[in-house]
Amino acid sequence: MSGRPVDCGDVAIMNARLAHRGPDGEGIWFSLDERCALGHRRLAIIDTDARSNQPMLTPDERYAIVFNGEIYNFLEIRADLEAKGHRFRTESDTEVVLAAWREWGSEMQLRFNGMWAIVIYDNVNRTLFLCRDRFAEKPLFYLEQGGLFAFASEMNALTALPWANTDLDMDVMARACLDTHTIEASERTLYKQIVRLPAGHSMKVTPHGSQISRWWCTADHLVTAPATLAAAAEEFWDRFQSAVKICMRSDVPIGSCLSGGFDSSAIVATMAGLSQNAGTGHDRQANDWRHAFVATFPGMSNDETPEANLAANYAGISNTKLIDMSMVNPLDNLEKGMQALEGISLSVPTATLCTYSEVNDANIKVSIDGHGADEMMGGYRQSGQGLRFAVRNLLGNASGRHRSFNYLSDHIKMRVLSQQNCFFLRNKRTPPPLLAVAANADSLPKEWGVLNRRLYGMFHATVLPTLMRNFDRLSMAHGVEVRSPFLDWRLVTYAFSLPETFKSDHQYSKLIAREAMRGRMPEQIRASTVKKGFSSPMPEWMNGELGRWAHSQLSKPNAAFDVIVDIDTLSKQVAILNATQGWNWEICSRLWPYVHAKWFCDQHVSSR
Repeated sequence: MSGRPVDCGDVAIMNARLAHRGPDGEGIWFSLDERCALGHRRLAIIDTDARSNQPMLTPDERYAIVFNGEIYNFLEIRADLEAKGHRFRTESDTEVVLAAWREWGSEMQLRFNGMWAIVIYDNVNRTLFLCRDRFAEKPLFYLEQGGLFAFASEMNALTALPWANTDLDMDVMARACLDTHTIEASERTLYKQIVRLPAGHSMKVTPHGSQISRWWCTADHLVTAPATLAAAAEEFWDRFQSAVKICMRSDVPIGSCLSGGFDSSAIVATMAGLSQNAGTGHDRQANDWRHAFVATFPGMSNDETPEANLAANYAGISNTKLIDMSMVNPLDNLEKGMQALEGISLSVPTATLCTYSEVNDANIKVSIDGHGADEMMGGYRQSGQGLRFAVRNLLGNASGRHRSFNYLSDHIKMRVLSQQNCFFLRNKRTPPPLLAVAANADSLPKEWGVLNRRLYGMFHATVLPTLMRNFDRLSMAHGVEVRSPFLDWRLVTYAFSLPETFKSDHQYSKLIAREAMRGRMPEQIRASTVKKGFSSPMPEWMNGELGRWAHSQLSKPNAAFDVIVDIDTLSKQVAILNATQGWNWEICSRLWPYVHAKWFCDQHVSSR
């Protein structure tokens, strides 16, 4: 933007910071005037040949691209482009994206089915185009400062720049302590100068400035759903099967992280059916896919090992890796996991980090996992929580839709948490500032009830963006790509077009998916009403060594953190919980964000 040449050292250090995301290759490209440089670390999955390395240029060298993610329907798009006269030198989806850009410009995004962060530079017009996928699967951050513009898949690369202002945004930090799920869908980050490009948005950068636009809104793409549950379930099955099928496209072996819950079990069962019917080499579908990775928690409340084994046997997966979390020291890789997240979390990420480490050790680069189903079909309802579920729906319906109610909701939350000894922000009168989220202003169908409205918010504004952050960072920390068939846009728009009665009844959540999978997966798992969730065993760990570690972290002074948090009262409460063995799931999720935030602030001081 300033017109001065890019420092090669800046690009090199950014690439080095992202080496874990792309261990298979590195590339740096400079424009002829050296005013633009693109760096890339490659995770080779589609066309592993060096001819598909990035940055990649068009034959006339007008356009250069760096691209993180996968375009699952690249074969169909390639066929359309070939019919229009385009010719290809590689078998990659990256080259298809470049050709799509030349043919359709930014409209190409509506044709893509996948996950991506894409940056394309135009050597003629000296413009940069950045875009992010529909549902926040792949990250993209940028920094504008002193006439310079930089972007990266992780903030870690931007904070490495010697000219970057890395001051923390303590308003966002306080908001994360109160509600960690209200950060990731916004533009603001834990750093004042680093900005997140939101999901479904694109950006154009010219020598004269930048402009952001939103290209995707799920509410604008709803469809007409069948009138009966049976017919709706069959259409759901068709869309889900197609989503799983294109997620299996890979030129390297793939696997699955199998929890034993409905979502991941439905995926491996569907993969098995597709493999039986497709034969070998069909549509670049991976033949080597029967690899399952199961985190086990023997004797703990969240163990689902029997169900995971049942699902694996059903799918014919004999190559199952059991990862015994009872043998893991909660402090092992603790700080590595928290650093990888680049944000505040509800729990320690050790279990997830260990699982993807095992995936990497098995030389598997792709894991097809079950994220997204809960947030679009009501998977968080549990037996005996009907009233609490209804209340959360009512609050969730109003929250995000009416700004004044957001403040009221925050005040209520602050009061309730205070009564539970789980609120420690110094400002007890005014909630931390709300962060703007585009989806909160979407115009939703008038006929929608409170459940559909709440799910829309969970999917686009709160829970899912946070989960996507967690799983992207923790998997890519080990060079593993996570694919999520439930986030296929065709399935998402269909699910949000369904009436609430097709999603939840007096017994089941995700009713439509359970009906679609009838006879197509183990019945014991399909019909189960229990949801345990995949997480580190926080109560057991906090009632032991992890709780003592947390207390030691809070004993260290940090001026910035002390301004927003009553650290003395927090430290005393942690000490009491440690002494009484009083940690449970609810308390852990309320207090751990404070501990994580304190650690993050300490790391920031150390890095400076």
